[in-house]
Amino acid sequence: MAQNGANPIISDLRDRIQHLDGAVTRPKAVLPFGVCEIDERLPSGGLACGAIHEFAGGGAGAVDGAAAALFAAGIAARTKGKVVWCLARPDLFAPALAHVGLHPDRVIYVEAMKEEYVLEACEEALRFGGLGAVVAELVRLPMVASRRLQLAAEGSGALGLVVRRWRRQTEAGDFGHPTAATSRWRISVLPSDPLPVPGLGRARWLAELIRIKAGESADFEIGACDAQGRISLFSDAGDGSDQTRRSVHTG
Repeated sequence: MAQNGANPIISDLRDRIQHLDGAVTRPKAVLPFGVCEIDERLPSGGLACGAIHEFAGGGAGAVDGAAAALFAAGIAARTKGKVVWCLARPDLFAPALAHVGLHPDRVIYVEAMKEEYVLEACEEALRFGGLGAVVAELVRLPMVASRRLQLAAEGSGALGLVVRRWRRQTEAGDFGHPTAATSRWRISVLPSDPLPVPGLGRARWLAELIRIKAGESADFEIGACDAQGRISLFSDAGDGSDQTRRSVHTG
C-alpha cells in the first residue's frame, strides 16, 4: 500500500544529490573589484564567494608569476578576517603582500612538504569557514582535486584563491587543462605607468579573464594593487592620456 508521507530516506538522498549538483545553494556573497568595467563582466557583479578562483602568470617566468600572486593577495586583502596561505615553497615575500594591503598580522601561513599536503590543508581551511580567504600555491590542479576544493568552498561560503606557480617551462601547459574553478585569470606584467619626471611609476598588469562560469572572457589593462588591495583600469580614451579610473574599496 502506498504511503501518503514522503520517505525520509529518499528525501535525504534527494537533498544530498541536489547539493552535489549545486541545485541547493545558499545566497552567495560577492566581492566586487570596485571597477564597473570589470564587475559588469562578472556574474553578480564580482568574484563569487563560496567558490574557488584560479590565477596564473601570463608566462612561465617568475615575474609574471609574482604578479599573479600579488593580484590574488590584493583580492584577499579586501576581505575581512584571517587569510590562510598554503604553500610548499617557503619563498613567499611577506613585505610584498603587505605592499598590496595584506598585512602579516592577518595571514596564517601553512607550509607543507608536498603539493598533496597543500591541497589537503587548503580543503580543510575552506571547510572550516569563517576566514577572509584561503590561498593555495600549486603547480598542478587536477580536476578531481579542484572539484573537492570547490565543494568545500560551496559548503562554507569561503573564498578560495589558487595561485598556479611553475618551476619549469614544461609545467606551464598544465594550466590549459580544465578545472572546476569558477573563474580563471592570467596576469602578465606590462611597462609601468609613465611619469612626467624621472622615476618608477605604478606597475601595470594585463589581467586576462580566460574563463568565467555564466560569463564571457575579457582582457583588462590595470594598475597594480595599491596599499588597500585596490586596482585601477587604465582609460582607453582616444586622447592617449594615462588617466586611470580608480576602484573604490568594498571590503
